[in-house]
Amino acid sequence: MEPTVSPFTPALPLVEQDPWLAPYEPVLLARQQRLKQRLEAIAQEHGSLAKFATAHQRLGLNYDSRRKGYWYREWAPAAQALSLVGDFNGWDRQATPLQKGADGVWEVFLPDKQYRDVLTHGSHYKVHVVTAKGAKDRLPATLRRAVQNDQTKDFSGQVWRPETPFIWTDQKFRVQNYVREPFIYECHVGMATEEARIGTYVEFAENVLPRVQALGYNCIQLMAVMEHPYYGSFGYHVANFFGVSSRFGTPEELKHLVNEAHSRGIAVLLDVVHSHAVKNEAEGLADFDGSGGQYFHEGGRGNHPGWDSKLFDYGKPEVQQFLLSNLRYWLEEFHFDGFRFDGVTSMLYHHHGEGTAFSNYDQYFGPEVDDDAILYLQLATTLVHELRRGALLIAEDMSGMPGLCRPVAEGGVGFDYRLGMGIPDFWIKLLKHTRDENWNLGELWYTLTNRRTGEKTVAYAESHDQALVGDKTLSHWLIDADIYTHMQRNDPSPVVARGIALHKMIRLVTLALGGEAYLNFIGNEFGHPEWVDFPREGNNWSHHYARRQWSLADNPDLKYQCLLAFDKAMVLMARQRRLLAAPHAHQLNMDTNNQVLIFERAGLIFIFNFHVDRSIPDYRFFVPHPGRYRIILNSDDSAFDGFNRVDSTLTYDTFVEDEVNKLSLYITSRTALVLSLG
Repeated sequence: MEPTVSPFTPALPLVEQDPWLAPYEPVLLARQQRLKQRLEAIAQEHGSLAKFATAHQRLGLNYDSRRKGYWYREWAPAAQALSLVGDFNGWDRQATPLQKGADGVWEVFLPDKQYRDVLTHGSHYKVHVVTAKGAKDRLPATLRRAVQNDQTKDFSGQVWRPETPFIWTDQKFRVQNYVREPFIYECHVGMATEEARIGTYVEFAENVLPRVQALGYNCIQLMAVMEHPYYGSFGYHVANFFGVSSRFGTPEELKHLVNEAHSRGIAVLLDVVHSHAVKNEAEGLADFDGSGGQYFHEGGRGNHPGWDSKLFDYGKPEVQQFLLSNLRYWLEEFHFDGFRFDGVTSMLYHHHGEGTAFSNYDQYFGPEVDDDAILYLQLATTLVHELRRGALLIAEDMSGMPGLCRPVAEGGVGFDYRLGMGIPDFWIKLLKHTRDENWNLGELWYTLTNRRTGEKTVAYAESHDQALVGDKTLSHWLIDADIYTHMQRNDPSPVVARGIALHKMIRLVTLALGGEAYLNFIGNEFGHPEWVDFPREGNNWSHHYARRQWSLADNPDLKYQCLLAFDKAMVLMARQRRLLAAPHAHQLNMDTNNQVLIFERAGLIFIFNFHVDRSIPDYRFFVPHPGRYRIILNSDDSAFDGFNRVDSTLTYDTFVEDEVNKLSLYITSRTALVLSLG
């Protein structure tokens, strides 16, 4: 029986798009109403949502140019006493006490006439917090810069107020002018250098951004920028949400990186972690005021069972303000162009998505959904789009929450894109468990095209998740040990030939079918060997696997350069033809006997022959438009380490057979061709 919507009640656009949501429209409307009420309350109390998101301008250490001195403020309602300590007062815990206000915010003013010569740029400080459970030195909640002592490994805050402010030159950069469709280069500054050490913001700007630009990617997605005490967490156990990770350089050097990216026409997205926080008390927010909650839920609900971390209480106004201010800070202070929100599935549900198979709509609207988290995410997307026209918001969600990537006004949550997380999982599962000759083209088509109508998806064959130690990159799954010994251009290794052919086909079919944006993890464009493993006790604190071997791609005698050339040609083709802006692909032919898949998208004809050894002359297939076609991309080209079995200079005229327009081509095994009319 088809779901129906009352003819007397105009449906939300989200429900009009998907009538199966009709029974849940009251829930969607209730979410809209709750957001409306919260925005009204914020406007009444603070003036506007944008003004609400300015907690960082009041809390923490901020210089008051009118009164000539520093204010230090901290929200700690359950604390018994607070004092500011640092090298400016000899770390004396009685010297600089704070006074508590009615709203639970403690404060102290440090005038220049007394502190000018001791509280200076580069000074170290902490806040001493006395609670019912005892007293501890803590890092301020809105700390802008944390630095680690090389000997003690202890983190402290550092006053950061350089005499000369950074001068931006990106005033003319607009995301919407440079990023019509996002081609995203996911990257990590620390591991972006070839040497076995931690790379810097400046090195990334000088050495990696030119590569990204040359490859045709128009966005970079920066991981691990928010300060985290453990390098091996890949930046996902954040301690200081306003802190620019000092491992990679100074705040000005991060600004230089963003400014340089903008000068090259590249947008910069921040991998923002608002889904959880590190449980460390010495560096982070956990039990800051001794109440057992404050920023986080109290008791078991405040702990993530799988991530060993703390969970925010999104229903608390002060937490909403803290996180929203955090977004505004990164947008305005560092000119980021948007965010990739990590762990959205964990935020959306009380069960955090763990051990849950999402198989029916009830799961998206029932008691397991965290309504406070949905409200926060709606506030966040509303704020970002209000502050930065054209900002990009990407949600990491594997549950498929309907409306997550639709405007709030239409009944959605307000993100622009969701990550197509099922696609890389499909490829890894296929390579691990299925012989090449048994690949199911129907399953492949379904997986790559199965996405919600009206909600944009970021397609990717692999990201950092697939590269982590314990798993392998696609190139490593395909080539295995031969990736170390048989990648020379003059080596005819059949293992490598198979791996390179499928690597190109997998990435192209993912790009062509999988979404409205595309993502690649740093180095995977050239088939970077090995996994990613950060320095830790288990590997004797080695940086060997936490780096990128650019020299492999730059060596003309190695086949990595061929994969790099193909990726560049693939992205260029997709950008020039506006491939990702086109509607979903239209299937023209699925030949399971010959393992041939043919489809049309953006007026282009994509031909994939996945067969292990069958090359077919005079292969005839239907095309929707008559005319003369030419090859604009051929994965079997020798420049891409192919065998040149198809002459890319030939043109092909349609003919009528069985009263339809057809083409005839020589379709070679493990080859992908892209044809253009005209």
